[in-house]
Amino acid sequence: MRIPFDSLTLAAVVYDLQQLIGAKVQRISQPEDNLVVLGIYADGGEAYLLLSCDPIFFRAHLVTKRPVNQHQPPQFCSALRSRIDGARLTRVEQVGFDRILVLTFEGFEGEYWLIAELMSKHANLVLVDDKNKIIGVAKPVGVSKSIRPLLAGRTYMPPPFEQRPSLLKAKPGDNLKEFEGASPFLIKLVEAQTDGLSVVQSAAKERRFSPVISPGNGAYPLSVGPLGLEEFSRPSISIALEQHFSQAVPDYKAEQLKGSLLAQLNRVLLSREAAISDLGQAKDAAARAGFLQVQAELVLAYGVGLEQGSTQLEAYDYEGKPITIKLDPELTFLENANKLFEKAKKAKSGKSLVEDQLKRLDTERIDIELILSRIQATDRLTELENLRDEARGRKWLFQTYIPAAKKEDRPYEGHRIRELIGPGGATILFGENSTSNDYLTLRVARPEDYWLHVRGSASAHVVIRTNKHPEKVGPELLQYAAKIAVMNSPSKHSGFVPVDYTLRKHVRKPRGAPAGTALYTHEKTLHVENW
Repeated sequence: MRIPFDSLTLAAVVYDLQQLIGAKVQRISQPEDNLVVLGIYADGGEAYLLLSCDPIFFRAHLVTKRPVNQHQPPQFCSALRSRIDGARLTRVEQVGFDRILVLTFEGFEGEYWLIAELMSKHANLVLVDDKNKIIGVAKPVGVSKSIRPLLAGRTYMPPPFEQRPSLLKAKPGDNLKEFEGASPFLIKLVEAQTDGLSVVQSAAKERRFSPVISPGNGAYPLSVGPLGLEEFSRPSISIALEQHFSQAVPDYKAEQLKGSLLAQLNRVLLSREAAISDLGQAKDAAARAGFLQVQAELVLAYGVGLEQGSTQLEAYDYEGKPITIKLDPELTFLENANKLFEKAKKAKSGKSLVEDQLKRLDTERIDIELILSRIQATDRLTELENLRDEARGRKWLFQTYIPAAKKEDRPYEGHRIRELIGPGGATILFGENSTSNDYLTLRVARPEDYWLHVRGSASAHVVIRTNKHPEKVGPELLQYAAKIAVMNSPSKHSGFVPVDYTLRKHVRKPRGAPAGTALYTHEKTLHVENW
């Protein structure tokens, strides 16, 4: 059972914070976007007040650990530092019996209120001056997003909740849901005891709390034993809350990260398996190069007396075995032979590329399966973060291709863009037709990616993903990508082919030009010896 941070919990925290009245703010940190920690100097020591407007883990309490600053302080942190750094805490209040905490500071330029609205997805932290003007907001809310905008420079308005009587004024037999501060959990706790309402009201009014932590459930200012939950007493509600959230937050982050990594990497694994299957078929086709060569030669040998419009040729192969060769009736026997020669040459020329890709993809498939098993085996946040960084380093978390039958489910909005794995695991993309080339160059490629094209001839547009680090792309990778450009051009049977390469930011398409047209500058040229 999840124990919430509700109004009774906030009342106990407010009681805890009374000891800091008159203390001076000496340090302000914002370790995360939704988390602020105030270092407050009191009685010869420093206390740390944590305020969180996280939509799930919203809370306020003292902590014992000094926070780690972000390298670049967020705007809200800067606003706090400019107004209340060095100020004294003069009041700590709970608004009614709601989940709104107001901290009043006396600064050099007047009075400021730091308001913590601790209400689930609407949780927020707002700094307001003595004229009720908003100085800063942890989560700004624009005019288009709410009838109650929260923006710097605007007048602060409290949450527009319906006014309800406080739970502290309820009487036995009342419908507690109609009272302010009555969380569903608190109502269950009240109903689990014969005098539950009296226990809660007395504790809140007289500040007589008995904080507990219930492992795996949460922390609360009163015993949760009546609900059948295991509990251990703690000296203060802040200590109980800190111990609970120090475990609950990393556990939640680990669960979310683990699910995200498994989903993404399984998609990448699926794409690799699909690519391996496709390449397997291409390899089988390449293995038929010799057979196609023989067929072409037999058409030349037997086709002289063949009747025009024939759909097949009956002949004998070099071992004297009968063979039937399918023909295109629209072509002459010479054209049929040349067509078979072309297929044989294409199959043979692509064999080395296919075999290289199969080797790379199979190795990567094994590596992905290994990291998936390591992710499955751990629930520790630090280990999962290390595995995430490892996957990012291998570029696996940037892959989005998922094989699908329907065009609308394909990547790149259905354009025929192929993805290959180059030396070092680099991602190489190329278009299979002019419109795909356009889409790849103009919509997919990033300014710092490398772009390649056969010089002075038509070819596929080829892109090397550089992750904004083109200086890390070596000669081997450039040569490999250049060969792909040559293999997808009319020059694929030439012996020595020049290929230009430049950064995508130096490539443009002339206005009104046909699809696949590109102009580029700052290019360098390398020469590919055809395979």
